[in-house]
Amino acid sequence: MNASTTAHSHSSEARNLRWLLANLVDEVPGVRSVAVVSSDGLLLLTSDPAQAGRERKETSSGPKGSSADLATIVSGLGSLTIGAAKLMDAGDVKQTMVAMDEGSLFVMSISDGSLLGVHATPDCDMSVVAYHMALFVGRAGHVLTPELRTELRKSMELDQ
Repeated sequence: MNASTTAHSHSSEARNLRWLLANLVDEVPGVRSVAVVSSDGLLLLTSDPAQAGRERKETSSGPKGSSADLATIVSGLGSLTIGAAKLMDAGDVKQTMVAMDEGSLFVMSISDGSLLGVHATPDCDMSVVAYHMALFVGRAGHVLTPELRTELRKSMELDQ
């Protein structure tokens, strides 16, 4: 599983974040795909190998087979729940979970307003997925600076 394989070089923070993402996918049973989305809805990081310029072999493992689709869904769901929390005067949204017949979707806030989205199998252990997402957010939140977000965005553009 490669979060991204490119010929251009990345900062140590970007490589570390990609490693954390790959580890999340590889180590947590039931995780199908992962996307990190900026506060303005742009895809920053994905577990989808197709995003790294390769053909996608199996279209049923992600939302319509595209990390861009997952990023759009994560961004929209994040925006909807933030709006709902404001209307309900309920404070910050920490995590959103949607259980479906054929899968689950988890969205968790990262400290800078970015979002971590995970698409998982319907039989995943939701508490294990949520725990590992919280670990990722805890480790990634302090390194996801404006400079790193810019680097990741540019890297995603080059990988397309």
